[in-house]
Amino acid sequence: QVQLVESGGGLVQPGGSLNLSCTVSGFTMDYYDIGWFRQTPGKEREGVSWIRSLSGNTIHADSVRGRFTASADNAKNAVYFQMNGLKAGDTAVYYCAARRYRPGYDVFVTREYEFWGQGTQVTVSS
Repeated sequence: QVQLVESGGGLVQPGGSLNLSCTVSGFTMDYYDIGWFRQTPGKEREGVSWIRSLSGNTIHADSVRGRFTASADNAKNAVYFQMNGLKAGDTAVYYCAARRYRPGYDVFVTREYEFWGQGTQVTVSS
């Protein structure tokens, strides 16, 4: 059974940091790409980061580039999302999602992904 479980969310002050984890089971992460998305009430789910587990290549959205970093530990079947310099606008539920590797797709389109976690809340507030 495929399962993705996010953890590490919480309440943090502006300028602070959080490190989200996405632990996967039911498949070998080597052959999958992992995306990080976020969603606020009334808005569409937004792609913010992507990592190809096999190579470690990453793509980050303009809104988070330079502040957030995705990494993978294939041995632990886990992906991490280090978030630094958090802003109030980063408040959202954050999801990880997985799809089997293939070239040439839009990494920030939600329908491209096969499996999703349940999400973890990140709140940035003083």
